[in-house]
Amino acid sequence: MKLKCIIVDDSSLQRMAVAKLVNNHPLLTLTAEYSNAIEAKNGLKNNAVDLIFLDIEMPIVNGFDLLESLENPPQVILITGKVDYALKAFDYDVTDYLHKPITYERFDASVKRAVHKFEQINRVEEEDDHIFVKSNLKKRKVILNDIKWIEALGDYVKLVTDEANIVILSTMKAFEKELPADRFLRIHKSYIVNLDKIERFNSKNVEVQGRQIPLSRNKKTELAEALNNS
Repeated sequence: MKLKCIIVDDSSLQRMAVAKLVNNHPLLTLTAEYSNAIEAKNGLKNNAVDLIFLDIEMPIVNGFDLLESLENPPQVILITGKVDYALKAFDYDVTDYLHKPITYERFDASVKRAVHKFEQINRVEEEDDHIFVKSNLKKRKVILNDIKWIEALGDYVKLVTDEANIVILSTMKAFEKELPADRFLRIHKSYIVNLDKIERFNSKNVEVQGRQIPLSRNKKTELAEALNNS
């Protein structure tokens, strides 16, 4: 997993210095650089990012102005040459505050903080991601992330989770439509797997928590692509 980030700084030298740090970091992908806040705001309209490295002292529209103008700002690591912005920075709920010149160690600590925050935010969303299924005439809430795989059983499907196996009256085709396509894939006429739970796979099987699940020949390419994108 890598965080998609942008750099916003009016100094081309400073942008180069931060870009070098970003490009050398295994947890970051640089998607764009902007020399002013207006360009950055326009860029953010069309491209979602996880993190902004933002210079505070920019002419016309400074870093704080940009933050105020964003409705749903991603995480922000502020960069400044002045120490006296630190208190104001935390009013904006920024992830961290880097003082120029930036050392790799301090930069790395900042990135780790951003990754930790990103994981916490997404874990909450994941845990909240659920569907309701009817089993034994009762409605049950099932957290999507708890599902390991789904198995066909004649007129029924079996949801296999860490806690229990839940059997519901449904066809595989109908149940497949209930699931987000970016997280679940039907890899065989009788099996749908949670892509996040796959530990390894070969040309015939995928392995989910030690269990071998058959992989259809015509699904191999689709599976490889889905795992690359997940």
